[in-house]
Amino acid sequence: MNRAATIALLFVACTSRVLAATYQLSDNHVGSDFLSSFTHQAIADPTHGRVNYVDQATALAQNLTYASGNTFIIRADSKTTLSASGPGRNSVRVKSVKTYTTHVDVFDIRHMPQGCATWPAAWETNESNWPNGGEVDIGVNDQSPNAMTLHTGPGCTMPASRSQTGTATNLDCDANVNGNSGCGVTAPTANSYGPAFNANGGGWYAMERTNTFIKVWFWPRNAGNVPSDVRNGGSSVNTDNWGTPTAFFPNTQCDIASHFSPNNIIINLTLCGDWAGAVFNSDGCPGDCNTYVNQNPSAFANAYWDIAALRVYT
Repeated sequence: MNRAATIALLFVACTSRVLAATYQLSDNHVGSDFLSSFTHQAIADPTHGRVNYVDQATALAQNLTYASGNTFIIRADSKTTLSASGPGRNSVRVKSVKTYTTHVDVFDIRHMPQGCATWPAAWETNESNWPNGGEVDIGVNDQSPNAMTLHTGPGCTMPASRSQTGTATNLDCDANVNGNSGCGVTAPTANSYGPAFNANGGGWYAMERTNTFIKVWFWPRNAGNVPSDVRNGGSSVNTDNWGTPTAFFPNTQCDIASHFSPNNIIINLTLCGDWAGAVFNSDGCPGDCNTYVNQNPSAFANAYWDIAALRVYT
């Protein structure tokens, strides 16, 4: 899951912090708008998951994509028993047509995929220049709390102590070391991810990217401190009013402008693969991950995204 916002001129940044943190609505992705503003990527899964990403026509015909009103759903197939020698389970990966640098994303999510083997992701990256173009992502196998993570080329690290409500894990963002674990921050609440997130009706994730920092916030659906511009999908947002972020990635030891290029927004659901497959058993899931996916279609009945809106502010 990758996001960005740039303060262009020093004197502007110095004159008004409020102005620097105010963004106007650029793209309002709700319901059927996703069908034209995002492309379904029928590609081989770059993370080697047990999935078969399908095109938009196939996804709509098989009800793996549904868009109406303020509902956009993408899901994995939950009906087909697979042959071990055949393709993976049909699933969906969508990528924004537009790319973004300076911006704020606000995801209003009702439900995210859950269950053994699931690896849902809402993220940003530059696929043609990964990891040197940067990546911001969010998650795996029902495991909460959520982890928000940056992946970059060499030379980008984070300080151990910084102003955030989450807890820092690895500090080196370089995707070429530490098994591509990146530099992560775990959220302080269990309802930030997986079954606990879904049971609570979901919530809002927001990301602000600038040349000086990347910040991520999470507010549960029933939280009393959800900013009004987030809850109501405002025509503008002022991130200065949002309080301490869940995750804060400053540029003190990382030149964000050079490590993050224009990024697409990607929302997908893979199964097993490099990450979810590696922790399948340690997360309490039975047997072999790929075999589980092949033989248990009904286990993926809750493996779906239900997104009320994705609003991008620039």
